[in-house]
Amino acid sequence: MSDGSTQAMRVGIAMIEGYRFTLEPVFLGFDGLAATARKLEGLGFDGIISSETAGHDPFFPLLIAAEHTERVQLTTGVAVSFPRSPMSVAQMAWDLQRLSGGRFALGLGTQVKGHNERRYGTPWTGPPGPRMREYIQCLQAIFRTFQNRDEPSYFEGEHYRFTLLPPVFSPEPIEHPQIPIYTAAVNPYMSRLAGEICQGVFAHPVCTARYMREVMLPSVEAGAKRAGRDPSEIEIIGAPIIVTGRNTAELRKERELLKRRVAFYASTRSYARVFEVHGWEELGSRLHHLSLDNRWDEMAKLIPDEMADEFATIAPIDEIGPRLRERWGSILTTLNFPTDFPLATSDDEKRTQEILQALQ
Repeated sequence: MSDGSTQAMRVGIAMIEGYRFTLEPVFLGFDGLAATARKLEGLGFDGIISSETAGHDPFFPLLIAAEHTERVQLTTGVAVSFPRSPMSVAQMAWDLQRLSGGRFALGLGTQVKGHNERRYGTPWTGPPGPRMREYIQCLQAIFRTFQNRDEPSYFEGEHYRFTLLPPVFSPEPIEHPQIPIYTAAVNPYMSRLAGEICQGVFAHPVCTARYMREVMLPSVEAGAKRAGRDPSEIEIIGAPIIVTGRNTAELRKERELLKRRVAFYASTRSYARVFEVHGWEELGSRLHHLSLDNRWDEMAKLIPDEMADEFATIAPIDEIGPRLRERWGSILTTLNFPTDFPLATSDDEKRTQEILQALQ
């Protein structure tokens, strides 16, 4: 965790098939995933993030990236946990850690009840926080057992049990068995959990700098201290909303898109705590009711400029690097860019490298 001073950050970027890395959409296939991973490492990024956005598995692209890169960290950012058993996730993580030479990190998130039940077909068996705690503890027990099969570390909880691993199903020990686990968080419980038993926390893009300082970071610190850990060892990872452009017209267009995004977040009850910190709970309630009638255009018009400014770092492309470091350098240890951040032309790639140099 940061001591409050502006500091260098590691910089990652999402790699999601179907999003744009060049002038055309990238429906990559094996060769395209490999080329993209090499390109991102060559540009100077510290990490590649793979998520379930656009309906893709978050683990598969990292397997190809592991083969075609040498330096970057490879992270699921994030994999939805509850639809996958701890053992199935542990096996994928163990293989990726082995094949990448110790460069894999496991980012997990819970998703909301509706998506678990209606999109993944997964029962919602209890509050997500305590269930995620057991899920991670079970994973950690499996990892310890993979590495020390003669001294198994079994786990039994209310939601998850791991009490059997015959030798025929146990993988070989690996050189780098300490696989970092990061958990996605917005609210205090998950932030405390990250500080207590994880190696890092993934802050949702809805988390403003003020919210992170006043709510998330103190919660991470409280969790770390409860477990007797040094809070400074917990990675604080974020993907803040970035609004930029080459000229005034592009910035104006992006700001309008931003207001639609903020209106969506404000209408979502899971993020209400963020808006309460800023004193916008009344507007959030109004937007929620409008969303039930699909009145999205009307909702965006209700977002004032000062609210949009809190949720995004806004600057021309030539100024965005220093602006990001000013706002986030005292909060984040790793800043992740969206998939389409490195642009198509050689000038834009050079500009991307300049932005990275301003942050790293």
